[in-house]
Amino acid sequence: MRVLVTGAAGFIAHHVITRLLARGDIVVGVDNLEPSGDMALKQERLTHLQSVSGAERFTCHRADITDVASLAALFRHERPEGVVHLAARVGVRDAGASAQSYLDANVTGLLQVLEQSRAARVAHLVYASSSSVYGAGTPPPFAETAAADHPLNVYSATKRAGELLAHTYSHLYGLPTSGLRFFTVYGPWGRPDMAPLRFLRALRQGLPIELYGEGRMRRDFTHVDDVAEAVVRVLDRPPAGAPPYRLLNVGRGEPVSLRDFVAVLERHAGTQALLNPRPAQPGEMEATWSDSSALERETGFHPRVSVDEGLAGLVAWDREHSRPRPTEPHPVDTST
Repeated sequence: MRVLVTGAAGFIAHHVITRLLARGDIVVGVDNLEPSGDMALKQERLTHLQSVSGAERFTCHRADITDVASLAALFRHERPEGVVHLAARVGVRDAGASAQSYLDANVTGLLQVLEQSRAARVAHLVYASSSSVYGAGTPPPFAETAAADHPLNVYSATKRAGELLAHTYSHLYGLPTSGLRFFTVYGPWGRPDMAPLRFLRALRQGLPIELYGEGRMRRDFTHVDDVAEAVVRVLDRPPAGAPPYRLLNVGRGEPVSLRDFVAVLERHAGTQALLNPRPAQPGEMEATWSDSSALERETGFHPRVSVDEGLAGLVAWDREHSRPRPTEPHPVDTST
């Protein structure tokens, strides 16, 4: 299959592209390399992709998905059969992000990908949504049938808006779309602002770990290998029915408190943490918990990497790949 992957320099995209190349697909990446987050890490991911199995079938274009002319030219030239849309403004508490930047990337960006996928008659568009769309008042475990109409932050609202746009394109134009609601993804090549790597690096440097919600908040931590496997399996199975549209949770289904998560990290890192309990931050959900039974019905797959196994691998990877990085002034991100 010829697959276009947006956000190619990103964390999840890195693992999805590796998996697609390993099975023989041709992958066309696109990323604007926007100078936020860890730019060196983005470049490292792209460099690493040049060394994986099947790297000769990978090309990456620097382009912005909100640039209509550039995106249209890319689709015309590359003629993708499938699209995996992972580009986004991420994080529920990015101190440097405005509400408009979330809207531009997560709503306008997806709209342009939908429009070009429609024009190119793409066989299937798979796009990243978020567990944060469930917002307030959703009974656990979260199922795709829940209303998801009380978002707690701008990021969540834009992700829910994207799901509604995708439904519209599936209904009006018959474009097959699958939205994947990812639950707190972690693993090698991950974002250094998110809890797993930030906690681990604080442990190693002897710095205090700020536990918002006093460490009682629970997250359904899902390993990136499971997420990449789910993305590829979903890509291979476009939704049937009218309209050809669906939403699927991608989560392990075992919430873990932040305190317990840190305890597992301590054990694998061989270091005791300095904990600094803090009040919960506005816009944060108290707990996330995935019901991934629909994903299993659709694909025969259920996320299986335990937190213990996943953190053991993350600690080992970080020992080989860690380098000095500036400490971000804003709180750790415990979102999707």
